[in-house]
Amino acid sequence: MRDHGNTWATPLFFSPHARGVDLAVEAGTKYLSGHSDLLLGLVSANAAWFPRLRATVDALAVPPGPEDVYLALRGMRTMELRLREAERQALALAHWLQGRAEVRRVIHPALPDHPGHAIWKRDFTGSSGLFSIVLQPTSDSAVAAMLDGLELFGMGYSWGGFESLVVPFDCTNCRTATSWTPGGPTLRFSVGLEDIEDLKEDLDRGFARLRAAAGRA
Repeated sequence: MRDHGNTWATPLFFSPHARGVDLAVEAGTKYLSGHSDLLLGLVSANAAWFPRLRATVDALAVPPGPEDVYLALRGMRTMELRLREAERQALALAHWLQGRAEVRRVIHPALPDHPGHAIWKRDFTGSSGLFSIVLQPTSDSAVAAMLDGLELFGMGYSWGGFESLVVPFDCTNCRTATSWTPGGPTLRFSVGLEDIEDLKEDLDRGFARLRAAAGRA
């Protein structure tokens, strides 16, 4: 069996079953909902696996309530518009971050220098608003000063809503397929629907706080 998690791309930007995937898992909490007010997951299957999936659901699953389904359907009505805009804004921000002296590396599969770019270009029809950056080596206190000073970017893990989020993370001990040696602190961004220039200004203020804190360390 081949399974696949499709939350980042959504069915809009990647068709898992057309690529030979048997089961696809997705968090409806994120882009499908788009409003950060729903907790929902979904599983889809190809024709060969659907009978077994349906039997398992009938025997074991707890069906979502009508309000949850309503919120998911509401979000899906605007998903393409939201996701296209999030993609556009995230790419614009990623290119802008590539020119910042504080940034060592931008990790976004739609950028030509990403090691997985060829695979993304072959299999995907778009990208979402989620990507990461690696900062130049600096102290934890400097990163905290940067994040504490942000006003538009909230702090949160459940990405995919209309608001922009940022969170620090370290995958050193959680990766199994490949090693993770970023060479600096890593930040994960989920770019939402705010004005792109406002987001840049917010990060510019954050970088100023980072530089000031690093200078005091």
